[in-house]
Amino acid sequence: MEWTQIFLPIASSFGITVAVMPAFIGYFHYKKQGQQIREEGPKWHNVKAGTPTMGGVVFLIATLITSLWSGLWIHQLTPVLLTLLVVMIIYGLLGFLDDFIKLFKKRNMGLTSLQKLIGQIVGGLFFYYIYLHEGFTNTLHLPFGINLPLGILYGAFIIFWLVGFSNAVNLADGIDGLVSGLGTISFATYGIIAWQQQQWDVLLVCLSVVGGLIGFFPYNKKPAKIFMGDVGALALGGLLAGISIILKQEWTLLLIGLVYVVETLSVMLQVTSFKLTGKRLFKMAPIHHHFEMSGWSEWKIDGIFWVVALVTSGITLLILYGFGG
Repeated sequence: MEWTQIFLPIASSFGITVAVMPAFIGYFHYKKQGQQIREEGPKWHNVKAGTPTMGGVVFLIATLITSLWSGLWIHQLTPVLLTLLVVMIIYGLLGFLDDFIKLFKKRNMGLTSLQKLIGQIVGGLFFYYIYLHEGFTNTLHLPFGINLPLGILYGAFIIFWLVGFSNAVNLADGIDGLVSGLGTISFATYGIIAWQQQQWDVLLVCLSVVGGLIGFFPYNKKPAKIFMGDVGALALGGLLAGISIILKQEWTLLLIGLVYVVETLSVMLQVTSFKLTGKRLFKMAPIHHHFEMSGWSEWKIDGIFWVVALVTSGITLLILYGFGG
């Protein structure tokens, strides 16, 4: 791919997002609909009540349009590209339903945990079916060229990976701008890996997401004019997991997505500790709220978490290409 073929998908998705977002925000203000804030959350988040949400709809549509036209343009409208987009749509629709119920019923709970889990599993099963249909193997790829044949158990791994990371990204989406920045770093890193592997179809999807997130960030940074909602977070997490699998670099998501992993572990540890001992390990979970309760500003949390993501992504690329892994 030439540099113009890299730049244009980013510019396209960015342009669509920036052009549409003001009208999208205006519509929510006109309807007087906005985010319901969790009662158990930090009290200073109450000022965010009523902020428009579901902004992920815009950058997901921008990603979809851009991936399709750029795929046609450079003859990369492949089954892999289409599969990744369908996974993004499935998880996005699941998040959309969750957000819509919250808005319609004016509460901070949408779908039940079971309903959400069933939808996520269906998305994972669909991905696995197409994965096998396209001739991919049931082999888990580990660092430094180690391959682990799992047979049908690899299907269970795929479901676990997509469900786990869609939830992980959703958990991280708790303060202004955090996931917008983290997502940009994550998808840019996978774009580099796709470039190295010459998987241009995957690269186009990554570039389209990066452009959309860059366009979304000015509206999502503190003080946020709009939140991405579950529609954006669930779709990004499911798509990241799918990309890591298609690139046969599944393990890399543990490093590239280390912040998402830590956010999830903090919740698991908090719940386990409280059930077993009646004590909390953190002031509040996910862990970004712990730092908030400790007096950190949202900008400080964003900045440090982004730096961590940049460092872990750099380490991943060094392992893959600096050491010849």
